[in-house]
Amino acid sequence: MSSGAHHGEVVIRPVLGMPEVEAGADLAGLIAAHTMDLRDHDIVVVSSKIVSKAEDRTIAAADGAAVDPLQVAAMRADAIRSETVRVVAERGAMRIVETRHGFVMAAAGVDASNVAAGSVLLLPVDPDGSARALRTALSERLGVTVGVLITDTFGRPWRLGQTDLAIGAAGVRVIDSHRGRHDAHGNELAVTAPAHGDELAGAAELVKGKIAQVPVAIIRGLAALVTEEDGPGVRALVRTAEEDMFRLGTREAGREAVRSRPRDGLTDALPDRLADAPVDVDAVRQAVAVLRVPTGRGASSTRDWGLAEVDDAEVRKPLLDVVGLPTSAAYVAVAYVRTHESAGRTAALLALGGIRERLTLACAVEGVGSVWIPAERFGAALVRSILPADAESVGMLAIGAALP
Repeated sequence: MSSGAHHGEVVIRPVLGMPEVEAGADLAGLIAAHTMDLRDHDIVVVSSKIVSKAEDRTIAAADGAAVDPLQVAAMRADAIRSETVRVVAERGAMRIVETRHGFVMAAAGVDASNVAAGSVLLLPVDPDGSARALRTALSERLGVTVGVLITDTFGRPWRLGQTDLAIGAAGVRVIDSHRGRHDAHGNELAVTAPAHGDELAGAAELVKGKIAQVPVAIIRGLAALVTEEDGPGVRALVRTAEEDMFRLGTREAGREAVRSRPRDGLTDALPDRLADAPVDVDAVRQAVAVLRVPTGRGASSTRDWGLAEVDDAEVRKPLLDVVGLPTSAAYVAVAYVRTHESAGRTAALLALGGIRERLTLACAVEGVGSVWIPAERFGAALVRSILPADAESVGMLAIGAALP
């Protein structure tokens, strides 16, 4: 049955009166005891906090010790590190990380609220497994076929505030694809995929709340979203890092670019060729923009070094031909020095080395290829017309399509 078939009333009820959950608690028994009318195809939405407490995912300071804020902060930091597989972004003490489950969230979901002072709470080890176990237990106890969602609180990029999202699921269609369907105007849908698991989690949070300590809600009226089988769980909602267009924060993107240097050829052993293919001109412009240094004959008149951009296609083609680069290369600049005095020449060469490094790094970030060709490969005569009269060519930088 398609989730799109629903047109009726949806009712969301809080489950009231549940006691504080302790390690080893029978969650199915507690929910059954406080839910008087659980029916087939209801969806039971459970806050991860009580699941974690029942599964003894609490970390506490030493028994009997006075609560030391510094000790608790250190314990929380250790817990976050233990639950983190990748730092996505950080600013000051705030860390957005990927957890072992694949969730991208603040502090790996480690929480110090609604727990005893001096304690922190970790996410369930396997939230989908926890949802399956709870669904089975409710079915055995009450003889009903329900869906189960386990939820936790997330922030969202580009939005203020937080909302609950699904982190575990059993018997719930957490995502639906509308690809190939048509809207009311006859337009074919290509990418629409409602994230029902997260929609349900957010809706249930409206009656649970953070302060009221109501950890369970029942959603009725969405039988189309409840499945006979447990299903794939929330795994079906998790976007992989490879598919994530925003997988790194600003600082982390810079670190990743530096770490990727051996793979991308940004060492002294730069590749000496480019792919003979069209290249994204905007990406090339972005790469070149990081130079932010005067280029060309007139702009470098007072420097001991410079970059002369080869804008004329008639000049660029023979230069590319001589060094065996494809004419599709979108950017060429000849690096030069203008002094033979030892100290000045050394400083000029070091400056050019830094420029070359910045440009090749920028190319890696933009996904385009870059090569460095020493002057010996093309000779002084070929570039004399584009250099200042007293300049000596050192090498050539070229940008184009990266080799596959």
